[in-house]
Amino acid sequence: MINDADRPIAIQISGVDKIYRIGEVGRGTLQADLQSWWARKRGREDPNSIIGEPERKYGDLFYALKGIDLTVHQGERLGLIGGNGAGKSTLLKLISRVTAPTAGTIDLYGRVTSMLEVGTGFHGEMTGLENIYLNGTILGMSKREIDDVLEKIIDFSEVREFINTPVKRYSSGMYVKLAFSVAAHLDSEIVIMDEVLAVGDIAFQQKCIDRMMSAATDENRTILYVSHNMNTVRQLCERCVVLDQGKIIYDGDTEEAIRFYSEHLTRSRGMAGDLSSYVRRNRGLSGKCVAEQILTDEEALKMDESLRFLVRVRAYEELDGVRIRLVVSNSSGTIVGMAYSDACCLNEGSSEISCELDTSGLAPDAYACDVAIFGYEDNVQVRHDFISKVLVFRIEENYRYFGQTWKTRAWGNTRLGSIRITEVKPDEQK
Repeated sequence: MINDADRPIAIQISGVDKIYRIGEVGRGTLQADLQSWWARKRGREDPNSIIGEPERKYGDLFYALKGIDLTVHQGERLGLIGGNGAGKSTLLKLISRVTAPTAGTIDLYGRVTSMLEVGTGFHGEMTGLENIYLNGTILGMSKREIDDVLEKIIDFSEVREFINTPVKRYSSGMYVKLAFSVAAHLDSEIVIMDEVLAVGDIAFQQKCIDRMMSAATDENRTILYVSHNMNTVRQLCERCVVLDQGKIIYDGDTEEAIRFYSEHLTRSRGMAGDLSSYVRRNRGLSGKCVAEQILTDEEALKMDESLRFLVRVRAYEELDGVRIRLVVSNSSGTIVGMAYSDACCLNEGSSEISCELDTSGLAPDAYACDVAIFGYEDNVQVRHDFISKVLVFRIEENYRYFGQTWKTRAWGNTRLGSIRITEVKPDEQK
């Protein structure tokens, strides 16, 4: 494995801020705007402010990015993950020179191909073939250089039959196939992709991931990839950065970054422990009982340990046959399993239900559970309460499988039972 210190730098970001001003734009006329500006400049009251109301500021500052320092080396496959509004797309736009940073510097060592959204840089009235030449020319390639890779682009895109059709008539899937194919094959050292694989079909997504991995390893191209699909991030990226509120809060191994992001996101929503302020968004709840607290002291479990947790419930009448259901999701948000409790009876008032979940079938990862409290009335299921992603725990590696750590990317999150060999006998036909 090549040490980062030995790899040339592809992208150097130092102290980058991006600030937007939001709020009121103007007072309606240039004269009023100038009056208000001059009054503020002299520290006087705004003559155009509304009588009886405190003077308002002309918008507030919004830090889309704040203090970003990041070094990306040639040949790296870097993922950027984070919640909506974390600053991921803004950072890619700065790197792509779509907009400029308010403060700080971004140094790029190589040509950049950007796919910030499906069909970026495509002209709807032009054919697919014409758009290939257009994108290559914008990138600084000569016609001969584009001709050399033209057949590879068309073959990879799977739209040869429609290559002479205006792209405005393409479906979203055809659009992204051609756009990705162009970005993947044109001569650039840095490729930037923002959620572009979400449109293509599963087979094409895998084809794109394989192409990007080969581009990074064989052609030493640098890949920056933003996605909310943690499975594609796992497959493509060797390193991952987590953004939150315009700041980098984690930078490191992809699996660790996904785990960190999952735990951080769940906790930032305030969905742990006390549920007194939790807003139920599900319709059809009976209201006969509610969960007041869901507690566990064992968020970090070794493999083969059980998860013990406590559910404090307030019942507004006596209830028979009450059950608890957990729906368990991994760090990618993919559901990996569901579990039910035995039935119990609740008296009116507050009760504590002690529970234990067998997690021996789960592989190392971070998990979050949806918790439902329900029962049956006249053989019809009645949901009393439902809380999303309230119970968080982590399975940690504590032994190896045939000398290897568990490979979540290749083997998944569920550890199946052992294979029982029923019989071994010679093949008598030989």
